Amino acid sequence: MMRAKDLALVALFTALMVVLGLAPRIQLPLLPAPFTTQTLGVMLAGGIIGAKRGFASMALFVLLVAVGAPVLVGGLGGFGMLLGPTGGFIWAYPLGALVTGLLVEAWWKRLNYVWAFIACFIGGSLVLYAIGQPWLIANSGLTLSRGWWSWVIYLPGDLVKTVVAAAVIVTVKKAYPLIAPRRVTA
Repeated sequence: MMRAKDLALVALFTALMVVLGLAPRIQLPLLPAPFTTQTLGVMLAGGIIGAKRGFASMALFVLLVAVGAPVLVGGLGGFGMLLGPTGGFIWAYPLGALVTGLLVEAWWKRLNYVWAFIACFIGGSLVLYAIGQPWLIANSGLTLSRGWWSWVIYLPGDLVKTVVAAAVIVTVKKAYPLIAPRRVTA
């Protein structure tokens, strides 16, 4: 059961995702998936509020998309977005936040920019690619070879978002940590 503080943090990071959706839609040529800043929100949620709350905030965001709230880049929303070419990435948001959070929590005592970057890249990029790319290929009409390698086009932007997320996570950890180190019980 979540406390009021936990619920407030979940709502706050869901709202952050909505705000990140206000960025202009950057449609890349020949690909059905736009470049979006919302994957930054996935990394920040897991890395700042932890695995459980980060997962919950992204699950709430997916629910908002499903019920038609215009929370995606370009003011889009609706269950059709979850079934379309980019749906796999959106479905992966909770898992990406969960993985990022689990890694940050596991490395909490030694967390620095490098460890935060690795956690964000694994959770916020690799997990999203692992789920989103096959979905994109299956639902977009791209050939297997073209669809499989299309992630390379997004990689430079994702690396920039990962650097930003890592810096923010470490800064928040130093200033106002919202994650407690895991206690090891014998």
